[in-house]
Amino acid sequence: MLFNSYEFIFLFLPITFFVYFYLLNKRLITGAKGFLVFSSLFFYSWWNIAYLPLILGSMLFNYIIGSSLNENSSKIKFSKKSVLAFGISANLLLLGYFKYYDFFITGVNTLLGSDIELLHLLLPLAISFFTFQQIAYLVDSYRGETKEYDFLNYAIFVTFFPQLIAGPIVHHKEMMPQFASKFNLVKKHKNIALGLFIFSIGLFKKVIIADNLAIMATNGFASSAALNTAEAWIASLSYTLQLYFDFSGYTDMAIGIALLFNIKLPINFNTPYKSTNIKEFWRRWHITLSRFLRDYIYIPLGGNRVSSARIYSNLMITFILGGLWHGAGLTFLFWGFLHGAALVIHRAWQNTGIKLNKFVAWFITFNFINISWVFFKASEFDQALNILKAMFIYKEINTTIHRIEHILSHLSADDKTASIFIFAFIASIFFKNSIELMRGFKPNYRYMIFILTIALASLLEMHQVTEFLYFNF
Repeated sequence: MLFNSYEFIFLFLPITFFVYFYLLNKRLITGAKGFLVFSSLFFYSWWNIAYLPLILGSMLFNYIIGSSLNENSSKIKFSKKSVLAFGISANLLLLGYFKYYDFFITGVNTLLGSDIELLHLLLPLAISFFTFQQIAYLVDSYRGETKEYDFLNYAIFVTFFPQLIAGPIVHHKEMMPQFASKFNLVKKHKNIALGLFIFSIGLFKKVIIADNLAIMATNGFASSAALNTAEAWIASLSYTLQLYFDFSGYTDMAIGIALLFNIKLPINFNTPYKSTNIKEFWRRWHITLSRFLRDYIYIPLGGNRVSSARIYSNLMITFILGGLWHGAGLTFLFWGFLHGAALVIHRAWQNTGIKLNKFVAWFITFNFINISWVFFKASEFDQALNILKAMFIYKEINTTIHRIEHILSHLSADDKTASIFIFAFIASIFFKNSIELMRGFKPNYRYMIFILTIALASLLEMHQVTEFLYFNF
């Protein structure tokens, strides 16, 4: 089930909300939590019920392992470090089997000339996200940073439907105290108003902006070999903007929905395209993933506490693995390599003490990000290279405003999408982000009219429901 669908907005969400708080009002707290878990599993199963046993089995396994790592658990025969290693390995093997088996076998067949049959497994929805979230839980349990209540509470932590499919990736200690708080067991009208506000912004980002930009990005990449220079730049920029508004739109909707249930999810985006260096970008883009990569890969490798050569190596390893997490493909690995290399260069540059003009720094950073997204989007290297070749080798370009407008209209097939492209570029850099808008929110008539306007515009545009880009990762 998709956030941007009529059945979710008009059926699933209101039914879940009212039944949950009805049960809480009757002091049936366990029943309310059980209903929320059931609703979340129904939400997950909407795509393919065949993978329901997978997430249930994963939850049960990690709950048992996590409980054994908890400081209050009874003594076990093995050391905690061995139990942790076993738990992490099992999670990675599960993820690897479904997500990377065919990729690995394809590589083996290519290198050895063998003919091992591929499984062509359908990637289970959200497996990357719930696997990383549970790995974080195991490590936090090992460190004594979790306090477990029971399996029902753990099931809420994993399956809570606003963040189940594509994050944010949350820590146990961020979620469970909120569900345990007696102050969150009643409806809060301010949270409802704020939740609807941020949900409407996210819906607008997805339906009006991202889905329209997808037309230009898809058309451009599909005809990569035939693009001229201006068209190649517009195609790449369209995807750069589409990805941001698509995923930040999802996160806004997730934050808004969670607020309806009095749960505050962590911030995941903070206007990343304003960044003036690549380190700042990763502090603003997909913040919870960046945090995971830092806390559970980079720091355990030695982080900044080792020699410069080791630091550079740690950065490369962390981001190559980050690229691989996004997808089983050489283009994703190369995208991760590019970002690792950029962070190495940035760190080396910092050591020189030379500072760039702020605009120059932003220009270099934004263009690097835009170029690297070409590999993220491309289905194969040839497609990415075609786009880059057209971007940087002059090819049939007329720089008049009329010509640029014509190209925008050509790639999008209508003038509306061309206008959205221009608006999206300006908004991503100069407008306040969703979190800043939330901080200034007041439940008054002005905001009510704003919510109704963007929500109605989005609902009227939802004639073709599209999945979120990060569902593929």
